Amino acid sequence: MRSGDMVHIGRDGWLFLVGGTNRVRHQYRASLPVAWRLWRWRRLVARRTARAAGLGIRCFHVVVPEKLSVYDDRLDGLALDPALSPARRLGAGLARSPAAGAWIDLVGPMRAARDDGPPLYLRTDTHWSPEGCRLAFAAIMRAVGATPPADLAERPSHDSEAVRDLGAKLDPPPRETMRIPLVQRDAVRTYASPLVAAYEAQGRAADLHVGAHVVFRNESPGADPRTLMLFGDSCAHFTPIFLTGLLAESFREVHFVWSSSLDWGYVARVRPHLLLVEMAERFMTRLPADRFDIEAAGAARLARMDAAAAVAI
Repeated sequence: MRSGDMVHIGRDGWLFLVGGTNRVRHQYRASLPVAWRLWRWRRLVARRTARAAGLGIRCFHVVVPEKLSVYDDRLDGLALDPALSPARRLGAGLARSPAAGAWIDLVGPMRAARDDGPPLYLRTDTHWSPEGCRLAFAAIMRAVGATPPADLAERPSHDSEAVRDLGAKLDPPPRETMRIPLVQRDAVRTYASPLVAAYEAQGRAADLHVGAHVVFRNESPGADPRTLMLFGDSCAHFTPIFLTGLLAESFREVHFVWSSSLDWGYVARVRPHLLLVEMAERFMTRLPADRFDIEAAGAARLARMDAAAAVAI
């Protein structure tokens, strides 16, 4: 195996994303451009929180730390200061602002728990493990004042062995087994956007990301009666295997939109009790414009799919 500008091979086979279009390692620098970007992030979180409050909605933000921010003890030779983690610095800045209550810190809890029990991330993937997702889920539930279902840990699961996203960049690519929890029991998916339906009909759901839009309804007596809207990414996912699934089993209704930019028109139409924004730390290089239109984005992507299909014929 070899490492390069994209992937760093750490201790005991731990792989870390250090390059790519987001230039991950460069985000851990005490530079003026990074400081300026973090200042703009603080302003964005404050604006979102205030706008949501004007609609009677409580707004929360959570950033999923990179493995670099949590498992720096396994880097094995890579010079990097985890104290310069963008999520860590954003949380510290927000702690001194009126939007402090909108921030849910994961860096501290994940670093504190990194040596207790199973790993919080997959060794050969950028994504968290089911254990890391559950830790984040518990932190979110505490922040929003909700109680998780008591039997979530007892739900069935199955193992899936595959080449993961970072492992695929090595030669030969290592395989890793992930235990996938089957948490969905009470929640029922009541809506899938035409885009999701089209990808699923073609057996291509794994290829879908930005623009995915689903709604879950949970009529169980123990569900929190509130509606939660989640704008997130692959750490949440529209298939109920990560954060979306855990939240759908906990709240009466959960709306998931795969986007870092908010669709305020949709938020205003639904008027959820809780608005949660989740994103991976590496994507903090780009500041969302919050002009997303989920219906227009889905229609545009469907049109591209139809055009591609017509050309193929």
